[in-house]
Amino acid sequence: MAKKKKLPFAYQPLGFVLGWSSGWLAGLAFRKTWMAIRNEEDAPDALDKDRGWGEILLAAAVQGAIFAVVRSAVDRAGAKAIERSTGTWPAGEKGGRD
Repeated sequence: MAKKKKLPFAYQPLGFVLGWSSGWLAGLAFRKTWMAIRNEEDAPDALDKDRGWGEILLAAAVQGAIFAVVRSAVDRAGAKAIERSTGTWPAGEKGGRD
């Protein structure tokens, strides 16, 4: 069995930048999506007194789905780029986030 190469230390700062950028991109995508769904600039949050349960839960579900998709896409693209440049996959044998 071949021994796995160690991942370069350089992935940690790249992972931080990818995480930050995916959060920013997900926020932008959510704002655009909410504008399309409800034609409102601001989405409700849990402490908006004038909003109902359904509207708050819908906003949370849409936001969570968008965040998960964007984060996964950015993480995957970053991992593929690291693999192409170093020959090593950036996650352990289990892969994924723990």
